[in-house]
Amino acid sequence: MRCRPALILVERNHILLMKYQYGTEFVYNLPGGNPDPGETLVETIVRECREELDIEVEVGNLLMVGEILPSEKRDASVHILFEGKIISGIPVIQKDQTSALELVWVSISEITKINMYPNVSAELQDLLFLQKPGKYVGAIPQAWF
Repeated sequence: MRCRPALILVERNHILLMKYQYGTEFVYNLPGGNPDPGETLVETIVRECREELDIEVEVGNLLMVGEILPSEKRDASVHILFEGKIISGIPVIQKDQTSALELVWVSISEITKINMYPNVSAELQDLLFLQKPGKYVGAIPQAWF
């Protein structure tokens, strides 16, 4: 099972997402990535944000954990989402480090209208708007394009 830690960056009720295109579909990803050997989850997030977005971040509390079950298109993965904040820099896509098309700040109220990876937009709304505590969300129903 693959492990993918990611960061939830919120400013002015908007969440920072990386926009990708798969076929004709756009998919929006939380900043993060796959750990290098010997790297902690927090170290992974800090490195990925530095490499791909040219920002320094502070990783806060664990907010959510969920799994995407294996399919014909993808192996199983566990997603570990942390709260965080930008401590220096302005996020800019580093084209030599990622295949993302652009960075977008999406209103938390609108995230259920887009294809997120992982597909936890409703859970994020509960967490951020309703101040529900973080949780293990179990299997995440993920569409693949």
